[in-house]
Amino acid sequence: MQFQRHGLSIGIERTGNEFFLSLKAQGTLTHKDYEIITPLIDSALSEVKQPTVNALVDATELQGWEVRAVWDDFKIGLKHGRQFAKVAIYGNKKWQEWAAKIGSWFISGDVKYFDNEIEAMTWLNE
Repeated sequence: MQFQRHGLSIGIERTGNEFFLSLKAQGTLTHKDYEIITPLIDSALSEVKQPTVNALVDATELQGWEVRAVWDDFKIGLKHGRQFAKVAIYGNKKWQEWAAKIGSWFISGDVKYFDNEIEAMTWLNE
């Protein structure tokens, strides 16, 4: 029997008033995945008053979203979009680059796509 892994892993670091959020997406994300991760993101970012969050999204194992999960992702962007200074999306598929461009419409900070993790981290730390 083969299992299809999917979901979001989240890491949060804080230095003074600055936050670093790392997300790793795997497989096809579902509404249930967002039901679990959204409260964690909401809690982690609840005290952020200005755009002081940098984020790395590792999408190298992301295959896509269920329709309802796309809506969930959109709602997170609308709710927390003003709290991000930079978001680096690290992936390996052309559609992920397009998704990063669309995502930049809902984030007040800079959003860039990278196919190299070191370049993504370098940009985030500039």
